[in-house]
Amino acid sequence: MERPTRIGLYGGTFDPVHVGHIAVASGLSTIFELDEVLFIPAFLAPHKRESRVTPALHRYAMLVLATQCESGLRISAIELNAPERPYTVDTLSRMRDSLGKNAELFFIMGADSWSEITSWRDSERLLELSNHIVVTRPGYEWDTDHVAPAIHQRVVDLRGHDVTRARDEIGRNQGPRIYLTDAVNLDISATAIRQAVRDGRDEEWRSLVTAPVADYIEKYQLYGEA
Repeated sequence: MERPTRIGLYGGTFDPVHVGHIAVASGLSTIFELDEVLFIPAFLAPHKRESRVTPALHRYAMLVLATQCESGLRISAIELNAPERPYTVDTLSRMRDSLGKNAELFFIMGADSWSEITSWRDSERLLELSNHIVVTRPGYEWDTDHVAPAIHQRVVDLRGHDVTRARDEIGRNQGPRIYLTDAVNLDISATAIRQAVRDGRDEEWRSLVTAPVADYIEKYQLYGEA
């Protein structure tokens, strides 16, 4: 029987998208045998409403430039087209409906997001709508005390394991799972990139984004002011 199409969903502000984001998407595509990864830039993430975020058009354009040579990486404007519906649970529900039953979804998040998952809108329903991949650092102290026991039982710890073990676990098809992996990690901060641009440390920040994104930042003079 042919397996479903596996689609990774990678949400965030991507302000700006950097080489760490691309490495995570590409690495997880290999480990989890994802057929494609959709980057989903937020119009304005609910938890960042008080922050100054670069206009969505610029962030979308930078994502297009960063992924233009990566055949398995694409961009979805689903949240940009519906800014009045900013919550991830709504996005996943709409993606579930639009992609159909033949798609197996994997929502990608960082360990910091996992630690705050119970504060997300309808978090338990959110965790039922798709598989989740939590990307963490080697040596990170994993904690599930903040989630219900039923959710804890769905966690599959793949830290330190090889690709074969990961693929065996994924192929078990036991309903939505939460996969923890430390196989892909680059400690790069979008906040640090923006600060480096403001400080004029060009060599530093240019090494952390793709060349087309660096040229775009310079052309449109992004991040030049605090």
